[in-house]
Amino acid sequence: MAYDCFNVTIEGGVAHIQLKRPEVMNSMVRAFWRELPEIVNDIDENAKARCIVISSTGKHFSAGMDLAVFAGAGLPGGDGAKQDRHVVAEAARHSLKYLHRSFSCLDEVRIPVLAAIQGGCIGGAVDMISACDMRYCTADAFFCIQEINIGMTADVGTFPRLCKLIPQGWVRELAYTGRRLPAPRAKEIGLVNEVFDTHEALVEHVLATAREIASKSPLAVTGSKAMINYAREHDTEDALDYLAVWQAAMFSPPHMGEAFVAKKEGREANFPDLLPKSKSLAG
Repeated sequence: MAYDCFNVTIEGGVAHIQLKRPEVMNSMVRAFWRELPEIVNDIDENAKARCIVISSTGKHFSAGMDLAVFAGAGLPGGDGAKQDRHVVAEAARHSLKYLHRSFSCLDEVRIPVLAAIQGGCIGGAVDMISACDMRYCTADAFFCIQEINIGMTADVGTFPRLCKLIPQGWVRELAYTGRRLPAPRAKEIGLVNEVFDTHEALVEHVLATAREIASKSPLAVTGSKAMINYAREHDTEDALDYLAVWQAAMFSPPHMGEAFVAKKEGREANFPDLLPKSKSLAG
């Protein structure tokens, strides 16, 4: 299927979602917010891949939200601004929740999502990469909570997620000043896992990492993601209890046996894919 904002390929268990509008710095127009969750949810619902990589094209990863999005119905500055302000505010809340879901799908999808970032990662792009499992970037990359520079508060997921990725002091400095966070400092404070000299080396490494993840037991990987996400939101005792329940239901001796046999025989292990969600519901 053709998309306005993305190219999508699936190979070797890895889905590669690539932003494809470099001439406008891959800004997030209305189609972007519809297409991204459509793509991600289709991959998840139909178990089409074992890992997702999000990369981009051109000089910059993304300039963030296109301001034309604010012209939508119910958003401040749109046609609804002529109506009762309380009605407009209620509509704006739902419009924002729609945008939230476009990135929450990255956090909620059953498989890991890896981001490969080059150049500028600005505004809404910081919201997006904060929802990914892992982030990698080029040496020329920078991250900017741009919203403060245009007189608004970041509102599509940066603060709830970024505060759990890097120290709050850094979140506050970036949020209050709108300064750029350069790649070396982003790695130093843990926002990105690794920095690469070139875009080509970056994408090659991230795809290789995704293929390595795809070679593992999909059940064990999705269990790991579920446990990590749960532990992020709960205290240790609750997380341990949830882990015990998960393992009691999902632990697979055959998968472990296949891992040991494959290692002994010097071959790649052969694990079953996750079921499409529709089949899971059908029983």
